[in-house]
Amino acid sequence: MSPSPPPVLVTGGTGFLGRRIVERLLSQGRSVRVLARTPAPDLEARGVRFIRGAVEDPKIVESACAGTGTVFHVAAKVGVWGRYADFFSVNNLGTRAILEGCRKAGVPRLIYTSTPSVVYNGRDLAGADESLPLTTTCPCPYPLTKAIAEREVLAANSPWLRTVSLRPHLIWGPGDPHLVPRILTRAKSGRLRIVGSGQNRVDMVYIENAVDAHFLAEIALGLAAPPAAGRAYFITNGEPVVLWDWINGLLSALGRPPVTRRLSLSAASAVGSACEAAWKIFSLSGEPPLTRFIAAELAKDHWFNISAAGRDLGYTPSVTMLAGTVELVRHLQETGG
Repeated sequence: MSPSPPPVLVTGGTGFLGRRIVERLLSQGRSVRVLARTPAPDLEARGVRFIRGAVEDPKIVESACAGTGTVFHVAAKVGVWGRYADFFSVNNLGTRAILEGCRKAGVPRLIYTSTPSVVYNGRDLAGADESLPLTTTCPCPYPLTKAIAEREVLAANSPWLRTVSLRPHLIWGPGDPHLVPRILTRAKSGRLRIVGSGQNRVDMVYIENAVDAHFLAEIALGLAAPPAAGRAYFITNGEPVVLWDWINGLLSALGRPPVTRRLSLSAASAVGSACEAAWKIFSLSGEPPLTRFIAAELAKDHWFNISAAGRDLGYTPSVTMLAGTVELVRHLQETGG
């Protein structure tokens, strides 16, 4: 009788992407550990070993990594606003703790969930590939700290710890707690504006495609001489859409009025700058309604060449934008949006 394969650790396993990875692992009959701050009794009831704690705590991380065969490091502090130190703590100190925990435990594979915003440069990104340099100047701490972490993860690649970084862009689908709810909430309140020409194209990735990419990366790192080891890959649906056409199509399918009011990029950037200043000066809570980073994201092209992921990981999106949108609309209609 062959021995059971070692457990898999998923950091951030209670989040949108992390939970879907955990569910896929459970469906494969694999032993799963989750390291997260928020308990998940439903996952524990299904046999998941839940480790409650902060990813930046070296002792907890070392214990979580012990005896595992693969680590999916999905946990991160995300957002467009906040103190740099808070992002650095989770995204950088946390990733360093994971790397050290993997080394001490002899974990052979680490799949790191990054973001395309690590190559932010303030310009249109049309068909961009992995040759773009990592950002060092960005008006948002999230891309800055994720770029530092990605650099360290890839530098840690070795024959004993194989690492890869995946950059899924705008993950969406049923259960998404971030992208689509924000769009719908702002549209309903009348606070959503078309920024710029309204013709900018963006890539997104349906949740199941993002999960597929993570499992393909795990398989790729198990090859005798994996070309993916020590490399980063953009992960999208490979179907750039005109952002505002897609948003208005979604609103129309849900019986809601389209977004028609417009704001130039220069005006949006000025408003974002003023909001950022006000939030800093008056220590206001929550996120500003607009920031310079968001203004640029809403107005510029952001679509990527995913041929490298296809070549080295065998990644091909299985759910199209159309099929995913139909499924999302059905889900939103059933759940009341």
